[in-house]
Amino acid sequence: MVGAVTTLIVIVAVFLAYNANNGLPFVPVYRVSVEVPDAARLTKNNEVRIGGNRVGVVESIDAIQSDESSTTAQAGGGSEAVGTTGGVIARLNLKLSKDAQPLPKDSIFRVRYRSSFGLKYLEIVRGTGEGAPEGFTFNGTDDGATCALPVDPEQFASSTPEAARNGCFQTQTEFDDINNTFDTETRTNGRENLVGYGSGFAGRGTSLNDAISNLEPLFLGLKPVAEILSEPDTELARFFAELGDSARIVAPVAEQQARFFTNAGITFRAISSDPVALQDTISEGPPTLETGIELLPRQRPFLRTFITLSRELRPAVSDLRATLPVLNEAVEVGTPVLRNSAPTNRRLREALAALNRLVSQPTTKLTLQRLEETFDIANPLAKWVTPAQTVCNYWNYWFTFLPNAFDKDQVGYAFRQILTGYPPSAEVEASPAAYAGVQASGRESAAMGGTFKPYELPITNAHPYQPTGQKDADCQGGQFGYELGSQPLPGQAANNPAYGVSDLPGSRGPTTLFYNANGDREFQDTRIPSRAPETWKGIGR
Repeated sequence: MVGAVTTLIVIVAVFLAYNANNGLPFVPVYRVSVEVPDAARLTKNNEVRIGGNRVGVVESIDAIQSDESSTTAQAGGGSEAVGTTGGVIARLNLKLSKDAQPLPKDSIFRVRYRSSFGLKYLEIVRGTGEGAPEGFTFNGTDDGATCALPVDPEQFASSTPEAARNGCFQTQTEFDDINNTFDTETRTNGRENLVGYGSGFAGRGTSLNDAISNLEPLFLGLKPVAEILSEPDTELARFFAELGDSARIVAPVAEQQARFFTNAGITFRAISSDPVALQDTISEGPPTLETGIELLPRQRPFLRTFITLSRELRPAVSDLRATLPVLNEAVEVGTPVLRNSAPTNRRLREALAALNRLVSQPTTKLTLQRLEETFDIANPLAKWVTPAQTVCNYWNYWFTFLPNAFDKDQVGYAFRQILTGYPPSAEVEASPAAYAGVQASGRESAAMGGTFKPYELPITNAHPYQPTGQKDADCQGGQFGYELGSQPLPGQAANNPAYGVSDLPGSRGPTTLFYNANGDREFQDTRIPSRAPETWKGIGR
């Protein structure tokens, strides 16, 4: 009998322990439900608390389809939450203690964290409205999750929105959502910070208590400062936006800033290593400031002028960007020139000294005056000769063809046109002394066999001596030395070496052979067919 009673007691104890989370049996309960857009990872048997006290458990969680009228009436966060699940919502069936009965219909429900490991509970903030009967279903899907917590119970009922009077569900930020805002590297560094802070705070409870007690005056003074900062006139929100812009701007130079702080630390450490010198420097501060107070006002005219100069230089500075490549090239070219200018100046020293001695002599002025008279006398001649050279190129032509007039014999060289006598006309094909229809070409007459004897018989060599070269000049007498080496007459055989361009004024234009800007010989045939003799017409070069 005793064993049976003992066994029964053990069974009852196990049963009660197993069902402790569901409430003790035979204990009266108060059941209500609340419909929420998202159960926020609540599970069966999670606690329900009011004011921090456990008043019941979540008996079950059902996924239900929201009716069309309820779905269309939702707004804000609640509507969006329902929309993301296709109209499916969660119904939390609560089993509460009779002590909590009745819950006001305008109560607020929130899913809160019980620990940092993810365990949660449902918190109920009691409203002030009409009490909900047994089995009542609170609607937390039609108020947009914006209902406020009751602060003043006397005014809460009148200030509660209409949509929140049948129950309100406030969505809470999940720890996972907070963590997901950071990347893996940031979360890893956060864990390292927590470990470091934990190690830093370990064993320092007394010091932390002293710090907290000493912070009381700070927080007392911080309250009015915070109230002032919260005023709209302070534009505190803009301050943080501008602070973000500043961080974005300085981000590219973060490495340079890090080096700056490192070097600054080294500098301050060096400064602090000699307190006497630092003290002397600080003691010199007041005299320096007094001097600045006296002198800085005098800088105002300079600063105003400098502002004007800067404003005037602004267009030039804008154009400087486009000109920088050219300036850089000029600097690259000019650098070796400037580097060589010093040796060049040293080499020029003797020449400039001699020039200085020359100009210092009294006779130098007289010499320059005589030279001026010489140029004045030569000016008419130069005016006549210069066009003859620049237009007809006579000087160069004369020297170009001068070697053609020299012949080499067994003795040496002889000038071909310096002849002491001409061979008889019967021996030559054409004599320079008489017109025979052809030039003196150095050939025998047909009666003598027609042999070419350039060293025995004369050859015509006409040099470009003519009083031409002025405006509208006829330069045809100077047109020797074309691309093929000669300017033959119409009908002149290719084996005829004579230069005998006829002097027909007007038959040619101005210079037809010249050197262009590239230094190349350029030929232009300017013969005018209408002025040429009949024998020329229709005959090309």
